[in-house]
Amino acid sequence: MRVAKLFNLVSALALFAFVGTAAAAGPAQPTAVLTSADCVKCHEQPPKDIAAAGGKHKTEVTCQDCHVGHPPKVKKPIPQCSQCHEGKPHYKLQGCLGCHSNPHTPKVIKFGNNVTDPCLTCHTGQIEQLRAFKSKHTALNCSFCHNVHGRIPDCTQCHKPHANDMTAKDCKVCHQAHKPADVTYKSDTPSKMCAACHSKAFKLLTSSTAKHSKLACVYCHQAKHKMVPQCTQCHVKPHPAAIMAKFPKCGECHSIAHDLNRWGDAAAPAPAAAPAKPAAPAKPAAPAKPAAKPVKK
Repeated sequence: MRVAKLFNLVSALALFAFVGTAAAAGPAQPTAVLTSADCVKCHEQPPKDIAAAGGKHKTEVTCQDCHVGHPPKVKKPIPQCSQCHEGKPHYKLQGCLGCHSNPHTPKVIKFGNNVTDPCLTCHTGQIEQLRAFKSKHTALNCSFCHNVHGRIPDCTQCHKPHANDMTAKDCKVCHQAHKPADVTYKSDTPSKMCAACHSKAFKLLTSSTAKHSKLACVYCHQAKHKMVPQCTQCHVKPHPAAIMAKFPKCGECHSIAHDLNRWGDAAAPAPAAAPAKPAAPAKPAAPAKPAAKPVKK
């Protein structure tokens, strides 16, 4: 009986050794590899964020390109931004998550009201304009107006329009946000835009009977604000040289360009002087007193 048990034990050991040897000789089992489909099984929100606003994180990389492993095999699965983003001044800034709070929606950028320097690493043209054309905008932080990345506010958010019928889009006809005081306009700018500030000149011009009243403001004041043309730019030789020599300034006869030829009423002649009253007759002189007689001693 004991011999039989011993035989069975030896047979089992031999069979186990054979199976183990056969398994060792066979092909190695492949290492399991995670895919993005595996990540979705546990991490629901990040894939939704990437699908909604992932930018290049959606189109050019997968979960595994950033997260090279998973605990417990990898202790720190969250990568640094510099792992991929390098080579530009913007990527040298510290604290990426201060603006890019969710790396799965990298272009949804929010920041406070005192941010400027990070903006300058990309938006150099705008700061050059602000510094070259000084205005109240120059003293503001970028995030005062652009508190969300890519947001362009309406001017009327801070500024009242010049006239009630002006809308936010009308502001851009004359003003650029990064150099607002450098007013320029196109040749088809309607005169009502000018009238919003220059109402007196506009009223004089439109009520005038001269040909100037038919012209748009920008016909004379071309391209740049406060540009005042000379009359001779259009009226080359309006009068003979002798008249021009005597009256070298057009305004001496023609008033101002917005109200031409308003000479006013002719001066009325001065009233005739009243006739002088006859002089009063002179009073007769009083008779002279007789000289005093000398006193005898």
